[in-house]
Amino acid sequence: MIDATLDRAVDPMTQPFRIETDSLGGIEVASEALWGAQTQRSLQNFAISDERIPLEIIQALAWIKRSCATVNGEHALLNPQQVELICTAADAIAAGQHNDQFPLRVWQTGSGTQTNMNINEVISNLASQASGTALGSHTPVHPNDHVNRSQSTNDVFPAAIHVAAAKHLKDGLLPALDALVRALDAKAQAWMPIVKIGRTHLQDAVPLRLGDEVGAWRDQLKQAQAWLEDCLVSLGDLPLGGTAVGTGLNTPPGFRHAVAEELSRVAGVSVRPADNLFAVMAGHDALVQAMGQLRLLAVAMLRIANDVRLLGCGPRAGLGELRLPANEPGSSIMPGKINPTQCEAMAMVCTQVIGLDGAVAAAGAGGHLQMNVYKPLIGFNLLQSIRMLKDAMTSFRQNLVEGLEPDREQIQRFVDRSLMLVTALTPSIGYEKASAIAQHAHHQGLTLKQAALELGHISEADFDQQVNTGAMAAPDA
Repeated sequence: MIDATLDRAVDPMTQPFRIETDSLGGIEVASEALWGAQTQRSLQNFAISDERIPLEIIQALAWIKRSCATVNGEHALLNPQQVELICTAADAIAAGQHNDQFPLRVWQTGSGTQTNMNINEVISNLASQASGTALGSHTPVHPNDHVNRSQSTNDVFPAAIHVAAAKHLKDGLLPALDALVRALDAKAQAWMPIVKIGRTHLQDAVPLRLGDEVGAWRDQLKQAQAWLEDCLVSLGDLPLGGTAVGTGLNTPPGFRHAVAEELSRVAGVSVRPADNLFAVMAGHDALVQAMGQLRLLAVAMLRIANDVRLLGCGPRAGLGELRLPANEPGSSIMPGKINPTQCEAMAMVCTQVIGLDGAVAAAGAGGHLQMNVYKPLIGFNLLQSIRMLKDAMTSFRQNLVEGLEPDREQIQRFVDRSLMLVTALTPSIGYEKASAIAQHAHHQGLTLKQAALELGHISEADFDQQVNTGAMAAPDA
């Protein structure tokens, strides 16, 4: 750290650094870096692990800075040149042209102030570059006075999380989920004629159609899809315009509504000022809710992945009812082994999301008075979960579901050998006699029909008429 009171001239042509200043004084910043003093202090003071603020949040912050500059210009709080410089720099950042200029870790101040200042400083220095002034000069655009005008980190950073989450749910995760639902629907429709044995408690049960089994997976995901779509509404309620505590101090009249309208246009998501800015700044319930729905999706996907790998286990010493695509060798020692690797990857992603949700729930409950100081954690876990689930579902669909096939012969063998088909006889001969037939067949190694006829509990014609697996699998068809 260098004291700003020192009369020290730095020649940028001969030194690898320049001096940037903030309210604490001067500090060395790499000469080519576009960030400034507060970003540099954060780099030095929070060198904790390697998780960085997600670029999705950086992009959303850029959209917010652009929108605020536009509205501030309309109120003559910024001159036209400053508005243009801020908007141009923000557009470049949102397009990913300066991703290397956002190096800060998640584990920083709980408000996200240093990341807010990171983008303020980069925009200021981009404006300086465009105007031919020195980096760090804060001319003609100052990071606080101009880029951060009418804003506070306390409303800007959570608003960025809302926008980033809504954007990537809408444009990323939900389309990936819809594609998986449609792929499962195609399998369900194609496999509806296949009758198989159901299982409860991992034991043989009555028959059902394979299409109904897969259709249950599909509709479980459709429900998760609907609940995630509902989250888009609450994520659209922003704290933006509340500044420090929710009062809107230092904002011009109508700022929150004008910024929300501009931001909706720029970001491509529907946002509006929350009815109570104090509530959405003190508590981040919409983000906690969205994370909870991601957990629900993870729970559903974990169950489905486990069903698939169980039904596909074998190929000769397991259930083997489904044939999983052979994407890669499964063992370094056992030749020809194929493993359910897509199911395993999905299971790990889902387990991670469930854990991340626990952290977000604790973080959401951890705020005090007008401020929650877990914002970077909440944003990181939420965006990480959206990204992981989107990628995992796309991989699961492309590399497993679309190539999944039933083993019809194995399915039929299980149907032919099942003892639970005896359930169809209970209305006519009663539970006790039906149970005796099943037990006799099991202990003597007989078919159900052989056991029923030996015990004399039903005629052959009645047995054939009542034990109809197709009718049992779809009694209402």
